[in-house]
Amino acid sequence: MSKHEDIIKYILSLEVGTKISVRSIASDLGVSDGTAYRAIKDSDSIGIVTTIPRVGTVRIEKVEKKSMESLTYGEVINIVDGSLLGGKNGIHKVLHRFIIGCMNIETMKQYIKKDCLVIIGNREEAQRFALLNDAGVLITDGFGCSNNIKNLANEKCLPIIATRYDTFTASSMINKAISENLLKKEIVLVEDIMKTNPSYLNAKDTVFKWKQIMKEFKHIRYPVVDDENKLVGIVSPKDLPSHGSDDEVIGKVMCKEPITVTPKTTAAYAADIMRWDGIELFPVVKGKKLMGVITRKDVINALQYMARQPQLTETLEDSILKKFELKVKGSKNCFTGRITAELIDYMGTGSWGALNMLLSTMAIVILRRKNNANILVDNINTYFMKPVQIDNEITIYVEVIDKGINYCKVEVNMFNDNKDIVGKSILSAKMIRR
Repeated sequence: MSKHEDIIKYILSLEVGTKISVRSIASDLGVSDGTAYRAIKDSDSIGIVTTIPRVGTVRIEKVEKKSMESLTYGEVINIVDGSLLGGKNGIHKVLHRFIIGCMNIETMKQYIKKDCLVIIGNREEAQRFALLNDAGVLITDGFGCSNNIKNLANEKCLPIIATRYDTFTASSMINKAISENLLKKEIVLVEDIMKTNPSYLNAKDTVFKWKQIMKEFKHIRYPVVDDENKLVGIVSPKDLPSHGSDDEVIGKVMCKEPITVTPKTTAAYAADIMRWDGIELFPVVKGKKLMGVITRKDVINALQYMARQPQLTETLEDSILKKFELKVKGSKNCFTGRITAELIDYMGTGSWGALNMLLSTMAIVILRRKNNANILVDNINTYFMKPVQIDNEITIYVEVIDKGINYCKVEVNMFNDNKDIVGKSILSAKMIRR
């Protein structure tokens, strides 16, 4: 085992909440500062340590899939640019809700729950009550707290945080952070769905061994690695030599430039590449090392999961589309609405960027309504003939003009209240069936 791996193993053995540093790791394990620094950075990337301003680097519990509806106290410190007054051993804990403690103590009793955050001013009695009920405390307006409160926070391992922002601003910042996390909820990454212990071949293996593995695992494509587990190629049945010997070395018949993805690639992007290139399996690499594989089945399951997820917060497109009414007129779908402040540019006319988004989004909405499929836009051409003013009523017609098994083309026309055409789009897209 290398020194790097020894350090990561040592960090994993530490208790959650333990503070670590380059100097302490180097001293405890007898390694150089550079080796310790690189190991701590890698530990941060795999999610077993985190760095918090004014606190330092601490050991945290790795969670495979963090709830997007919650934050840790450490993250709250970053969000409100706060300082930790006490309870540093609890900064890794997750808070599930927050309340503003502007009521009296008796009323607070029915709202304070375990692992919530109470946002409050310089009310020592309320601060103590929150800590005694297993809730963290955020003190606003730059106020501090007494030593008694700090000692209680340390004893309960519950953070007490101070911020210079007022109560409204601090709560708005936390709410925005939670809202942004909810928007990310639908994004599934390759690392969430990949197989981490894949079947693979070594470049020195023979065709005979490859045939044995194919019979055993029933897969078509297999990644090929060298002795350091670095990806050097991929093999599929088309690479099998038709008249070659079973003693042929894999390294001579493999494809040496395989298409790969990283753990942070989105499942939607992987699906797009699979559709374009007809690929059934991707090797997943980090640097050059093989981390796993992802198959077409994995991607389809991920897209189905994303489609089933509730959209718990509103996107920019949602906020604009909800102001338009949809009607069906023969083969055409008609949206009617007004140009709102969100859609204008600095001159007070409709922004071409916002209007282009509006036209393409309406086309995608119709395609999703008509087909049980995920829509991947690959080309859009938009033309604007006339400007439109704020508060002008516009009508947008969406018509599917060509459609195949896996592709479609859509024409979108936008008219002003005088029935003059002001914009036109032709959009082509691929459809991935669920």
